[in-house]
Amino acid sequence: MEDQVNKAAFLESLKRNNEKIRDDRASAIAEDAQLMYKRETEDLALSLKRLRREQENMLDMSPTDANSLVLASDFDAKDYVAKDLEMSVKIRNLEIKLELAKKRYTHLFGGTINEL
Repeated sequence: MEDQVNKAAFLESLKRNNEKIRDDRASAIAEDAQLMYKRETEDLALSLKRLRREQENMLDMSPTDANSLVLASDFDAKDYVAKDLEMSVKIRNLEIKLELAKKRYTHLFGGTINEL
């Protein structure tokens, strides 16, 4: 029975030295940070893709089917331009944020992130 106790995980954990404990903690912290950084970067890429798609969908002027078209009297050019510019700014900000996140990920963790 004494052999079983000597090989048990709890006792082995108690016998670890400070260097091993620090290594285990550092590995856990680095892994958590890397996973969260990767997830955040992938979320940025997905948001950017959706926003670009939404902006492109604004060009669709057929409200019901391919043969219909928005009436000129129903089209508000000022609102269209304002929304398009607002989306362009959001897209640009996301592009910048995504590029910075990818560079920081590479710097911090030594790998690269493949975009969606």
